[in-house]
Amino acid sequence: MDSATVVVGIDNGGTANNATVLTFDGRFLVDRLVETPSRVQDGPQAAVAAMAEAFDGVLAVTGVTRDRVAAVGLDTPGPASADGVISSKGSTNFSQPAWRGYDVRGALERRLGLPVVYHNDGNAAALYAHHVHFGTDAMRRSSVSAIVGTGLGGGLVENGRVVSGAAGMAGELGHVHIPLTTVLAPGQPVPTCACGFDGDVESVVSLTAIEHNLLPYWLTRFPGHSLAGEAPERAAKLVRGYGERGDELAREIFAQQARALGALFTIAANFTDPHAYFVGGGVVETDAEFRDWFLAAVREHTRLRVEQAALATFALVPDRDMAGARGVALAALEAVRALPAPPPLVGD
Repeated sequence: MDSATVVVGIDNGGTANNATVLTFDGRFLVDRLVETPSRVQDGPQAAVAAMAEAFDGVLAVTGVTRDRVAAVGLDTPGPASADGVISSKGSTNFSQPAWRGYDVRGALERRLGLPVVYHNDGNAAALYAHHVHFGTDAMRRSSVSAIVGTGLGGGLVENGRVVSGAAGMAGELGHVHIPLTTVLAPGQPVPTCACGFDGDVESVVSLTAIEHNLLPYWLTRFPGHSLAGEAPERAAKLVRGYGERGDELAREIFAQQARALGALFTIAANFTDPHAYFVGGGVVETDAEFRDWFLAAVREHTRLRVEQAALATFALVPDRDMAGARGVALAALEAVRALPAPPPLVGD
């Protein structure tokens, strides 16, 4: 491969695809969102065609010819296998029966006639955060990321590479159970998750958790609050703005989320002992004062040993809207650069 070689990253979302182009020497050729409709609600064929349109569109924006593209990175919301097969039960974005068990990576690969590397969107953002934060040391460092949105995604990165797991389900941090004694207020009901679990991280740390678990409780503690007059779904989306303005009810909600993330990262500290802990998603797409307050609260409630605290850093996922596309572009570049696997140390 020469310096003219590029890879393309495509971040697939519920309404839009965002695409980027990365050169073989590690330079992104776009510094903004390049979005096109994702058409996921129109079914797999329409959605894959839309991904191909995103691919062509970003090449047109950057002036790169198709013959220079060595591979494509694709991310979608999970759950999906490590090979990009949507869960047999579907998912929030892929709710139609035709999506269940659909090989979205393979379909795009056949459509484009190029190798396609797949990660879920949480892993993609985690990979990007890791490489931006550590730079030239990325391949010698580890990290754990929590990406807060409608649900809670996440990613584990070890020596610069995503830990996917045997079935591709590693890093599903939202469904890790956490101790709730330091998270919930006295008398607060144990929160439930849409997955059916009680007391996992996503049941506290997600937009869905705010709507169904946290806001209903805290409105009983703040009678007469203006959010009580809003429809639950709209009220949940408004909480972040209230939090930025220092509203007491909203800060109680986000303080609970910070304690829950601290509990999650405490488990990670004892399980993977990473060099860095990253937080991304809507909870930190706010003004600087709120972001700093929230990240400091997460760190305060992450219990590290003295030796760990001396080495660990806490940071936000950078370039939040572009992190997914850039992360899978990095994964595609790593696959293109990869050397043959070493021989086994133990023979048959």
